[in-house]
Amino acid sequence: MNFSEILSNALRGGLGPEAAIYALAAVGLNLHFGFTGLLNFGHVGFMLVGAYGVAVSVSSWGLSLWVGILIGIASAIVLALILGIPTLRLRGDYLAIATIAGAEVLRYFYRSDWAAPLTGGVYGLRQFAQEFFALNPYTDNLSLGPIFFSARNLWVMTVGWGLVILASLLVYLLVHSPWGRVLRAVREDELAARSLGKNVYAYKMQSLVLGGVIGGLAGALIAIANQSVNPDNFNPAVTFYLWAIMILGGASRILGPILGSIIFWFLATFLDSFLRNATASGVISPELITGPDVGALRFVFVGLGLLVLMIYRPAGILGDPKELRLDVR
Repeated sequence: MNFSEILSNALRGGLGPEAAIYALAAVGLNLHFGFTGLLNFGHVGFMLVGAYGVAVSVSSWGLSLWVGILIGIASAIVLALILGIPTLRLRGDYLAIATIAGAEVLRYFYRSDWAAPLTGGVYGLRQFAQEFFALNPYTDNLSLGPIFFSARNLWVMTVGWGLVILASLLVYLLVHSPWGRVLRAVREDELAARSLGKNVYAYKMQSLVLGGVIGGLAGALIAIANQSVNPDNFNPAVTFYLWAIMILGGASRILGPILGSIIFWFLATFLDSFLRNATASGVISPELITGPDVGALRFVFVGLGLLVLMIYRPAGILGDPKELRLDVR
């Protein structure tokens, strides 16, 4: 087996555009769950409306890419209000049901024949981010030992990790402000926060909107990076990848989503490359594992690793077990 190639692929996976985009989305989810205690099981819905805000604006309406990003952000705000207004006054599980259902309703709506003139239906939309790549300052590929990145990926990584840093800094400043201390109080004991005269509903809504905007930005970036959107790419599994990333790094920790995304995609890419090399070289019999099985099997091993982590480190790598004592009424 080519261990150098396996390591190279794993490092690219852990540092590449996909890791940056998922880290950004997980920052928003961490604000929802880690700092406020909101059970958002449909975070991919915010990514979907952010991505299609860009794609539809450019491809179907002929607007500028930058206007499309603003439309994607506005769409995420509207979605947060639609989901939050009827549910945030109720117990936490109602928000969980509403978010996962809302994300699936949106996915089927965007892929429907009725919406196809705007969204492209099941085929999606393509080639709408030329304005972004026209600004690419990188002219050469980057090669550092086993790590190789194309100029195109370098530009997406620069913007992606830059947004992750900015979003993490914003969350850090907010959660260490009086506003953030109220969020922690809501997370730990909502009734106590109400007894002190805090408008818990308003704080939950503000957190849902802000985290949704960050998720919408992540969706816009994944659309730009791929130069395409397809509704079936925003399925419920994406949300649970984000939950795995957040829990792995540590919920309610500023650096948790960043560390979690790097480790998650390093392990997923390492296992994918290892299994493909092992089957190609005959170390693992092709009769035991075929090519199509590898993509699913790598996440099985990642899941097993997360189970072990939850046994020995239930709060994640950087987390504090006390932070998991949530009040989600």
